[in-house]
Amino acid sequence: MSFCTGLTEHRIPAQQKALPLPAILQTPCTMTNEEILKAVRQDEGLAGMTVNERLYVSGLMNEFDKSKMHDKIKAAYILELLQVDKPSIDKILS
Repeated sequence: MSFCTGLTEHRIPAQQKALPLPAILQTPCTMTNEEILKAVRQDEGLAGMTVNERLYVSGLMNEFDKSKMHDKIKAAYILELLQVDKPSIDKILS
């Protein structure tokens, strides 16, 4: 059995079971832009929250983390919807 981590192929002996990947690494971004927008619209009072709090209460933490790794445009879209300012978005995604 073998698997690829992007740069290197790893071989696992047949008698050794591969450990499951954490859920966040198993699939790329899964939510549509409409689903993200709906999640953000359900939350009010974002102004007094940190970025992590905004992601958590909107239910977008995992989607953002996956997007940050695989789709920076989508990650920026999520942050913009959560009313994060442009300089902060640039810092977070760089």
